[in-house]
Amino acid sequence: MSVAFIGLGAMGGPMAGHVSAAGLLKAVGNRTFAKAEAFAAAHEGVVAVESLAQLPESVDVVISCVTADADVLELAQSLAALARPGLVLIDHSTIASASAVQAAEIMRAAGGDFLDAPVSGGVEGARNGKLSIMAGGHPDTLGQVQPILQGYAARITHMGDVGAGQNTKAVNQVLVAGIAQAVCEGMALAEALGLDPTRLLPTLGAGAAQNWFMERRGPTMLANQFSSGFKLALLHKDLLIVKALAESAGTDHSIVDKCLADYGTLMAQGHGDDEISSLIRLKRKP
Repeated sequence: MSVAFIGLGAMGGPMAGHVSAAGLLKAVGNRTFAKAEAFAAAHEGVVAVESLAQLPESVDVVISCVTADADVLELAQSLAALARPGLVLIDHSTIASASAVQAAEIMRAAGGDFLDAPVSGGVEGARNGKLSIMAGGHPDTLGQVQPILQGYAARITHMGDVGAGQNTKAVNQVLVAGIAQAVCEGMALAEALGLDPTRLLPTLGAGAAQNWFMERRGPTMLANQFSSGFKLALLHKDLLIVKALAESAGTDHSIVDKCLADYGTLMAQGHGDDEISSLIRLKRKP
């Protein structure tokens, strides 16, 4: 297989690096072309493309990790216009499941295929090749591209038809947001009570309160370090998708509403690029 990777952000950059290390990456693209050029210069055999029309003829799999639904749909339309039967688009972005279905229809109408394959595991998971991939689409297509995905995944699960991956990610984001609320609130209380983080965190981590977010973000949030990890503005974007999905399904979304309000406040204060543990700012005593 020959791969192109579109979107070299905090997650996409390391993921593309793993594909390159496996000898499968032939081209990269990014909204900021200079970033694509820098990546290509650092990885032998990889070229930077400004548009999908410049993709090498050998490319048969395109992987995207972008920001918005419109970005994914634009990619699908541009790839469909290339009229290369058998071309597969794998999307690791977090978008609405309805948009994933639409992208699949575009790709399949052109003789290609589409997998919605959002990921979880954070920037560390991307760097270490330990992401969890929740995939929707045809199982044969997933089997075909599995050797690519294994380069940066600890777990790959076929969740069902196109859209099932994004629906799984929606559930994931409810849990991520809710856990962040609890951990940030608990850490703010611990801080106010004067507890020693070097004793507190290992103690909590050895019991029923143990969780990934506290282990990875507890020390940094207590040190007021919010520069690495998943940006809170992106979680806010994801939760807007989740809220619409929950409203359609008729389920409670009070945690989602609370998180949207809190992250909205932080964004208004200029903290949109902070890691989501910046939520502790709102939990501390005034």
